[in-house]
Amino acid sequence: MTMIDGQMVATQIKQQIAKQVNELAELGVTPGLAVIMVGNDAASEIYVKNKQQVATDLGIEANTIKMPADTTELAIIKKIQILNADPAVDAILVQSPMPTHINEQNIQAAIDPSKDVDGFHPYNLGQLVTDANEYYPVANTPRGIMRLLKWYDVKTTGKLALVIGRSILVGKPMAAMLTNADATVITANSQTKNLDELIAIADIVVVAMGKANAIDAQKMKAGATLIDVGINRLADGTLVGDVANKNNTNLAFATPVPGGVGPMTIATLMETTVELAQQHVAHGND
Repeated sequence: MTMIDGQMVATQIKQQIAKQVNELAELGVTPGLAVIMVGNDAASEIYVKNKQQVATDLGIEANTIKMPADTTELAIIKKIQILNADPAVDAILVQSPMPTHINEQNIQAAIDPSKDVDGFHPYNLGQLVTDANEYYPVANTPRGIMRLLKWYDVKTTGKLALVIGRSILVGKPMAAMLTNADATVITANSQTKNLDELIAIADIVVVAMGKANAIDAQKMKAGATLIDVGINRLADGTLVGDVANKNNTNLAFATPVPGGVGPMTIATLMETTVELAQQHVAHGND
Protein backbone atom coordinates (compact mmCIF):
# COMPACT_ATOMS: atom_id res chain seq x y z
CA MET A 1 0.00 0.00 0.00
CA THR A 2 1.17 3.53 -0.79
CA MET A 3 0.59 6.23 1.80
CA ILE A 4 -0.34 9.45 0.01
CA ASP A 5 2.01 12.28 0.98
CA GLY A 6 -0.20 15.36 1.11
CA GLN A 7 2.61 17.47 2.51
CA MET A 8 4.83 16.75 -0.47
CA VAL A 9 2.13 17.52 -3.03
CA ALA A 10 1.14 20.68 -1.13
CA THR A 11 4.76 21.84 -1.22
CA GLN A 12 4.85 21.40 -4.99
CA ILE A 13 1.62 23.38 -5.36
CA LYS A 14 2.95 26.18 -3.14
CA GLN A 15 6.07 26.45 -5.30
CA GLN A 16 3.84 27.03 -8.31
CA ILE A 17 1.76 29.56 -6.35
CA ALA A 18 4.91 31.52 -5.49
CA LYS A 19 5.70 31.83 -9.21
CA GLN A 20 2.18 33.08 -9.93
CA VAL A 21 2.42 35.61 -7.11
CA ASN A 22 5.68 36.89 -8.60
CA GLU A 23 4.02 37.25 -12.01
CA LEU A 24 1.20 39.28 -10.45
CA ALA A 25 3.76 41.41 -8.58
CA GLU A 26 5.25 42.39 -11.93
CA LEU A 27 1.81 43.80 -12.77
CA GLY A 28 1.72 45.68 -9.49
CA VAL A 29 -0.81 43.27 -7.98
CA THR A 30 -0.64 41.54 -4.59
CA PRO A 31 -3.32 38.87 -4.02
CA GLY A 32 -5.44 39.79 -1.00
CA LEU A 33 -7.13 37.33 1.36
CA ALA A 34 -9.52 38.51 4.09
CA VAL A 35 -10.44 36.03 6.84
CA ILE A 36 -13.35 36.78 9.15
CA MET A 37 -13.35 34.95 12.47
CA VAL A 38 -16.27 35.36 14.86
CA GLY A 39 -15.73 34.25 18.45
CA ASN A 40 -12.78 32.49 20.09
CA ASP A 41 -12.94 28.86 18.95
CA ALA A 42 -9.54 27.40 19.87
CA ALA A 43 -9.21 25.17 16.80
CA SER A 44 -10.22 28.04 14.53
CA GLU A 45 -7.54 30.24 16.11
CA ILE A 46 -4.90 27.68 15.13
CA TYR A 47 -6.27 27.17 11.61
CA VAL A 48 -6.46 30.92 10.93
CA LYS A 49 -2.94 31.48 12.28
CA ASN A 50 -1.65 28.72 9.98
CA LYS A 51 -3.45 30.18 6.98
CA GLN A 52 -2.06 33.63 7.71
CA GLN A 53 1.49 32.30 7.99
CA VAL A 54 1.33 30.30 4.74
CA ALA A 55 -0.18 33.29 2.92
CA THR A 56 2.57 35.58 4.17
CA ASP A 57 5.25 33.07 3.16
CA LEU A 58 3.82 33.00 -0.37
CA GLY A 59 3.56 36.77 -0.74
CA ILE A 60 -0.20 36.92 -0.32
CA GLU A 61 -1.59 39.82 1.72
CA ALA A 62 -3.67 38.13 4.42
CA ASN A 63 -5.82 40.12 6.82
CA THR A 64 -7.63 38.43 9.71
CA ILE A 65 -10.69 40.28 11.01
CA LYS A 66 -11.70 39.13 14.47
CA MET A 67 -15.22 39.86 15.68
CA PRO A 68 -16.70 39.14 19.14
CA ALA A 69 -18.81 36.03 19.66
CA ASP A 70 -21.92 38.14 20.22
CA THR A 71 -21.57 39.97 16.88
CA THR A 72 -24.88 40.13 15.03
CA GLU A 73 -25.44 38.51 11.67
CA LEU A 74 -26.16 41.94 10.18
CA ALA A 75 -22.82 43.30 11.43
CA ILE A 76 -20.95 40.42 9.78
CA ILE A 77 -22.82 40.93 6.51
CA LYS A 78 -22.00 44.65 6.59
CA LYS A 79 -18.31 43.80 7.07
CA ILE A 80 -18.51 41.41 4.11
CA GLN A 81 -20.10 44.13 1.98
CA ILE A 82 -17.15 46.42 2.75
CA LEU A 83 -14.73 43.66 1.71
CA ASN A 84 -16.77 42.97 -1.43
CA ALA A 85 -16.23 46.58 -2.46
CA ASP A 86 -12.51 46.67 -1.59
CA PRO A 87 -10.38 46.17 -4.74
CA ALA A 88 -7.42 45.10 -2.57
CA VAL A 89 -9.39 42.04 -1.41
CA ASP A 90 -9.53 39.20 -3.93
CA ALA A 91 -10.73 36.43 -1.63
CA ILE A 92 -13.02 36.35 1.41
CA LEU A 93 -13.15 33.46 3.87
CA VAL A 94 -15.50 33.18 6.84
CA GLN A 95 -14.05 30.71 9.32
CA SER A 96 -16.33 27.92 10.52
CA PRO A 97 -17.76 27.14 12.97
CA MET A 98 -19.57 30.37 13.75
CA PRO A 99 -21.60 31.07 16.91
CA THR A 100 -24.95 29.28 16.91
CA HIS A 101 -27.00 32.47 16.53
CA ILE A 102 -25.45 33.05 13.09
CA ASN A 103 -26.99 31.51 9.96
CA GLU A 104 -23.89 30.54 7.99
CA GLN A 105 -25.87 30.16 4.76
CA ASN A 106 -26.83 33.84 4.94
CA ILE A 107 -23.20 34.77 5.56
CA GLN A 108 -21.92 32.73 2.62
CA ALA A 109 -24.60 34.17 0.34
CA ALA A 110 -23.44 37.70 1.22
CA ILE A 111 -19.96 37.12 -0.22
CA ASP A 112 -19.38 38.31 -3.79
CA PRO A 113 -19.18 35.04 -5.83
CA SER A 114 -16.00 36.35 -7.50
CA LYS A 115 -14.36 36.59 -4.04
CA ASP A 116 -15.80 33.35 -2.62
CA VAL A 117 -12.53 31.54 -1.91
CA ASP A 118 -14.31 28.59 -0.25
CA GLY A 119 -16.70 28.02 -3.16
CA PHE A 120 -19.74 27.90 -0.84
CA HIS A 121 -21.81 30.67 -2.46
CA PRO A 122 -24.98 29.24 -4.05
CA TYR A 123 -23.87 30.58 -7.46
CA ASN A 124 -20.54 28.77 -7.33
CA LEU A 125 -22.13 25.58 -6.01
CA GLY A 126 -24.50 25.77 -8.97
CA GLN A 127 -21.53 26.15 -11.32
CA LEU A 128 -20.00 23.03 -9.78
CA VAL A 129 -23.15 20.94 -10.04
CA THR A 130 -23.68 21.97 -13.69
CA ASP A 131 -19.95 21.44 -14.41
CA ALA A 132 -19.70 24.89 -15.99
CA ASN A 133 -16.93 25.54 -18.49
CA GLU A 134 -15.98 28.96 -17.10
CA TYR A 135 -13.76 29.50 -14.06
CA TYR A 136 -15.40 29.32 -10.63
CA PRO A 137 -13.97 28.65 -7.16
CA VAL A 138 -14.75 25.34 -5.49
CA ALA A 139 -14.46 23.99 -1.94
CA ASN A 140 -10.78 23.66 -1.13
CA THR A 141 -10.70 20.32 0.69
CA PRO A 142 -12.46 18.39 -2.10
CA ARG A 143 -10.35 20.24 -4.66
CA GLY A 144 -7.24 19.17 -2.78
CA ILE A 145 -8.46 15.59 -2.73
CA MET A 146 -9.00 15.61 -6.50
CA ARG A 147 -5.45 16.91 -6.90
CA LEU A 148 -4.12 14.04 -4.77
CA LEU A 149 -6.02 11.47 -6.84
CA LYS A 150 -4.58 12.95 -10.02
CA TRP A 151 -1.06 13.21 -8.60
CA TYR A 152 -1.05 9.52 -7.66
CA ASP A 153 -2.76 8.56 -10.92
CA VAL A 154 -5.86 7.16 -9.23
CA LYS A 155 -8.39 6.72 -12.03
CA THR A 156 -11.91 8.00 -11.48
CA THR A 157 -13.56 7.28 -14.84
CA GLY A 158 -15.96 4.39 -14.46
CA LYS A 159 -14.93 3.78 -10.85
CA LEU A 160 -17.35 3.40 -7.96
CA ALA A 161 -16.74 6.19 -5.46
CA LEU A 162 -18.31 6.25 -1.99
CA VAL A 163 -18.46 9.60 -0.18
CA ILE A 164 -19.32 9.25 3.51
CA GLY A 165 -20.40 12.64 4.83
CA ARG A 166 -22.83 15.24 3.54
CA SER A 167 -21.48 18.59 4.71
CA ILE A 168 -21.24 21.57 2.39
CA LEU A 169 -17.55 21.77 3.34
CA VAL A 170 -16.60 18.35 2.00
CA GLY A 171 -19.27 15.74 1.27
CA LYS A 172 -21.59 17.49 -1.16
CA PRO A 173 -18.94 19.26 -3.28
CA MET A 174 -16.78 16.12 -3.19
CA ALA A 175 -19.61 14.05 -4.65
CA ALA A 176 -20.14 16.65 -7.38
CA MET A 177 -16.44 16.77 -8.30
CA LEU A 178 -16.20 12.99 -8.53
CA THR A 179 -19.36 12.93 -10.64
CA ASN A 180 -17.82 15.53 -12.95
CA ALA A 181 -14.73 13.31 -13.15
CA ASP A 182 -16.87 10.47 -14.54
CA ALA A 183 -17.01 8.36 -11.38
CA THR A 184 -20.17 6.56 -10.32
CA VAL A 185 -20.86 8.18 -6.96
CA ILE A 186 -22.74 6.92 -3.93
CA THR A 187 -23.23 9.35 -1.05
CA ALA A 188 -23.68 8.05 2.47
CA ASN A 189 -23.68 9.32 6.05
CA SER A 190 -23.75 8.13 9.64
CA GLN A 191 -27.39 7.07 9.22
CA THR A 192 -26.77 4.85 6.18
CA LYS A 193 -27.84 1.33 7.13
CA ASN A 194 -25.81 -0.79 4.69
CA LEU A 195 -22.57 1.16 5.03
CA ASP A 196 -20.32 -1.89 5.38
CA GLU A 197 -21.73 -3.37 2.17
CA LEU A 198 -21.00 -0.14 0.29
CA ILE A 199 -17.49 0.14 1.73
CA ALA A 200 -16.77 -3.41 0.57
CA ILE A 201 -17.50 -2.67 -3.11
CA ALA A 202 -16.22 0.89 -3.59
CA ASP A 203 -13.05 1.63 -5.59
CA ILE A 204 -12.58 5.02 -3.92
CA VAL A 205 -13.82 5.82 -0.41
CA VAL A 206 -13.79 9.39 0.93
CA VAL A 207 -14.63 9.59 4.62
CA ALA A 208 -15.59 12.95 6.15
CA MET A 209 -17.67 12.11 9.22
CA GLY A 210 -15.78 14.00 11.93
CA LYS A 211 -15.76 10.99 14.25
CA ALA A 212 -12.57 9.24 15.34
CA ASN A 213 -12.05 5.76 13.90
CA ALA A 214 -15.70 5.52 12.82
CA ILE A 215 -14.84 3.30 9.83
CA ASP A 216 -12.69 0.15 9.71
CA ALA A 217 -10.39 0.14 6.67
CA GLN A 218 -10.23 -3.65 6.80
CA LYS A 219 -13.79 -3.71 5.47
CA MET A 220 -12.65 -2.10 2.21
CA LYS A 221 -11.85 -4.17 -0.84
CA ALA A 222 -8.29 -4.91 -1.95
CA GLY A 223 -6.87 -2.38 -4.37
CA ALA A 224 -9.20 0.44 -3.30
CA THR A 225 -8.16 4.02 -2.50
CA LEU A 226 -8.99 5.55 0.89
CA ILE A 227 -9.17 9.29 1.50
CA ASP A 228 -9.54 10.04 5.22
CA VAL A 229 -10.62 13.67 5.71
CA GLY A 230 -11.17 13.42 9.45
CA ILE A 231 -8.83 14.92 12.01
CA ASN A 232 -9.75 14.13 15.59
CA ARG A 233 -7.81 14.62 18.81
CA LEU A 234 -8.04 11.78 21.32
CA ALA A 235 -7.93 12.24 25.10
CA ASP A 236 -4.18 11.53 25.12
CA GLY A 237 -3.59 14.25 22.51
CA THR A 238 -3.08 11.86 19.59
CA LEU A 239 -4.43 12.97 16.22
CA VAL A 240 -6.39 10.32 14.33
CA GLY A 241 -8.66 10.25 11.30
CA ASP A 242 -12.16 8.92 10.79
CA VAL A 243 -10.77 5.57 9.60
CA ALA A 244 -8.97 2.91 11.66
CA ASN A 245 -6.61 0.07 10.62
CA LYS A 246 -5.30 1.63 7.40
CA ASN A 247 -1.96 -0.14 7.68
CA ASN A 248 -3.49 -3.61 8.04
CA THR A 249 -5.08 -3.73 4.60
CA ASN A 250 -4.46 -4.47 0.94
CA LEU A 251 -5.48 -0.98 -0.13
CA ALA A 252 -3.69 0.57 -3.10
CA PHE A 253 -3.54 4.07 -1.60
CA ALA A 254 -4.53 5.76 1.64
CA THR A 255 -4.08 9.18 3.23
CA PRO A 256 -2.46 9.42 6.67
CA VAL A 257 -3.69 11.66 9.48
CA PRO A 258 -2.01 14.04 9.91
CA GLY A 259 -0.13 14.79 6.69
CA GLY A 260 -2.68 13.68 4.12
CA VAL A 261 -5.63 15.88 3.22
CA GLY A 262 -4.90 18.68 5.72
CA PRO A 263 -1.89 20.27 4.00
CA MET A 264 -3.76 20.20 0.68
CA THR A 265 -6.66 22.24 2.04
CA ILE A 266 -4.45 25.20 2.92
CA ALA A 267 -2.42 24.88 -0.31
CA THR A 268 -5.55 24.90 -2.47
CA LEU A 269 -6.97 27.80 -0.46
CA MET A 270 -3.89 29.83 -1.41
CA GLU A 271 -4.10 28.60 -4.98
CA THR A 272 -7.73 29.72 -5.23
CA THR A 273 -6.84 33.11 -3.73
CA VAL A 274 -4.24 33.67 -6.45
CA GLU A 275 -6.62 32.46 -9.16
CA LEU A 276 -9.27 34.93 -7.99
CA ALA A 277 -6.67 37.71 -8.13
CA GLN A 278 -5.80 36.62 -11.69
CA GLN A 279 -9.48 36.68 -12.60
CA HIS A 280 -9.85 40.20 -11.20
CA VAL A 281 -6.84 41.37 -13.23
CA ALA A 282 -8.22 39.74 -16.38
CA HIS A 283 -11.67 41.27 -15.89
CA GLY A 284 -10.56 44.67 -14.68
CA ASN A 285 -11.69 43.96 -11.06
CA ASP A 286 -15.30 44.46 -12.07
